[in-house]
Amino acid sequence: MILAFVEHADGQLDRLSAESLALARRLGAAVKTGVEAVAIGGESLAAAVGRHGADVLHLAQLDDGDAYVPDAWAAAVGDRIGALGPEAVVAPGSVRGLEVLAVVAARLGLPLAANCIDVHPGDPWSVTRQRWAGSLLEEATLEGPVKLLSAAPHAFPADEMVAGATDARIEPFAPTIGERERRVRVARRLAPETGGVSLTDARVVVGGGRGVGSAEGFAMIEELAGLLGGAVGVSRAVTSAGWRPHTEQVGQTGARIAPDLYIACGISGAIQHIVGCKAAKTILAINTDPDAPIMAQADYAVIGDLREVVPAIAAALRRS
Repeated sequence: MILAFVEHADGQLDRLSAESLALARRLGAAVKTGVEAVAIGGESLAAAVGRHGADVLHLAQLDDGDAYVPDAWAAAVGDRIGALGPEAVVAPGSVRGLEVLAVVAARLGLPLAANCIDVHPGDPWSVTRQRWAGSLLEEATLEGPVKLLSAAPHAFPADEMVAGATDARIEPFAPTIGERERRVRVARRLAPETGGVSLTDARVVVGGGRGVGSAEGFAMIEELAGLLGGAVGVSRAVTSAGWRPHTEQVGQTGARIAPDLYIACGISGAIQHIVGCKAAKTILAINTDPDAPIMAQADYAVIGDLREVVPAIAAALRRS
C-alpha cells in the first residue's frame, strides 16, 4: 500500500496534496497496490481524496484539533506507518509536508527523498529530484523498508481524477501524543494584508520586478492583474526594497506558482525567481533588455518599456 499524507485548509484538499496523491496513485499502479491517505482532522476530505484515488482516509484525532503541531503530526504519520506497513509514504512539497516527513524520517530511521519529479519502483527504487532550488536534477536510488518521498511542487497534475471513484472510507485513530511532541506549535495566525485571488492558486499572475521602478509604479501592475482576474507577484528585489510585501514574492524564498499565464514585467529572471515561476504554462516577458535571463524561459516576449506596454494591454482589455 502507498500512504499519502495530505493537508487541507478548512476541510478543502490543497493543491500540493492533490499533486502528491497523483504521485501516490502512479506508484500504486506500478507496484500493483492501493492508495490510502492520512490527514490531521478534516472529515470532509473523504470525497476529495476518493476522487484522487485513495480508498481509505485515516483521520488523526489530536487534542490540538487540526492546529499545526509538527512533532505531533509526525507522530500521527509514524503511527500509521507502524500500523499499516506501507511500501512508501508520499507527502506534498509544502513547508509543512517537508517538515513532517523529515521528522518522521529522523525518528524512524527511514530514507527520505525530497522534491521528486519522477519515481520508479524497483530494486532499488530510482528517483529524480530537484536540487539547488531546481537548478539541477539528481538521479538517485532509494532503499529501505518504507520509502519516504515528497512531490516537487507542480511536478504532478493536481486536477487528475479517478473516473467513477467513490468517497474514501474514513478510519479515525488516536495516536499517542505527549508533551514532548507539543513543545513546538503555532502561537498565532496573521491574515494576509491583501485579499483577492490567492497567489498560489491564481490562473493568471502579473509579476513586477526592479524595472517597475517604485512602489507607486505597481499601480499599473495591480490594474492589469485585476482586469485579468489574477494576482500580483514580485521578485525578491522588490520585497528587499520594501515596495511590496514578502507574501507576494515568487521564487526560491517565496511562493512557487503554476498559473496558466505569468506576465513578468521588468523582471530580469535570476535562477531564484525562475524556480518559483517555471511551472507556469505560458510566460510572457516584458523587458527592455532582450538578453535578460527571463527571455530564455519566456514563451512570448515584448521588448519595450513596461510603462508603455502594460498600460496599452490594460487599455485593450478595457475596450474588449
